[in-house]
Amino acid sequence: MAGPVQSIERAAAILRLLAGGPRRLGLGEVASSLGLAKGTAHGILRTLQHVDFVEQDETTGKYQLGAALLHLGTSYLDVNELRSRSLNWADALAARSGEAVRLGTPLEGKVLVVHHVFRPDDTLQTLDVGALLPLHASSMGKVLLAFGTAAPETGPGGELEAYTRHTLVTRADLDRALAEIREQGWGAEVQEMSLGEAGIAAPIRGHGGLVVGAIALSGPSERICDPKGRPQPALIGLLREAARAISRDLGAARW
Repeated sequence: MAGPVQSIERAAAILRLLAGGPRRLGLGEVASSLGLAKGTAHGILRTLQHVDFVEQDETTGKYQLGAALLHLGTSYLDVNELRSRSLNWADALAARSGEAVRLGTPLEGKVLVVHHVFRPDDTLQTLDVGALLPLHASSMGKVLLAFGTAAPETGPGGELEAYTRHTLVTRADLDRALAEIREQGWGAEVQEMSLGEAGIAAPIRGHGGLVVGAIALSGPSERICDPKGRPQPALIGLLREAARAISRDLGAARW
């Protein structure tokens, strides 16, 4: 019976090393951590980069996990399981907040809405299950981008599509917003996709803390935000509580 393939073992060790820390690692750090020659480590990293499992920072030359690998990491979780685990929490969140609730996962450069709970009032509403939302202009999409679960689609010049005058259309502006989301643990969009509408979202995590989806509250901007256009702290609290509860049901550790 054939034994293990050494090059694959080494590639797996590099991926685990990159996944195990919060920062990028240089070639020398990878080689010394795993006891590899620099030439060997470089060859494996270049191959992993070629298949988009690893990305290299153009400025520092350091490496991190690539978006393609992170996207594959969500495949263990069936969308139906994510939806079924979220049903009760999403219903409760809509009832407590008085706003619509959506659950989304990444799909081909967009956010796929897999569950939608109507706002609990008598207003006319349209079911959004199956809708595809832009990553950079939706609260769920920005959360998925911030935590490496998806990558934005850009035009030939690197620009992002503008949906309103408030949409973030440059990578610099989007990167600043994503850094803020990672720091605070939730994201928002205020009139970035539709004028008069706003949303806030929080990540849903599975085993190992991997972000596998997002849950969002959405509605008229004057209901979601205060007079200065900032999301209501009470709504943020309810949203994050629901996201943590769903994540625990999916096997994520408490945080």
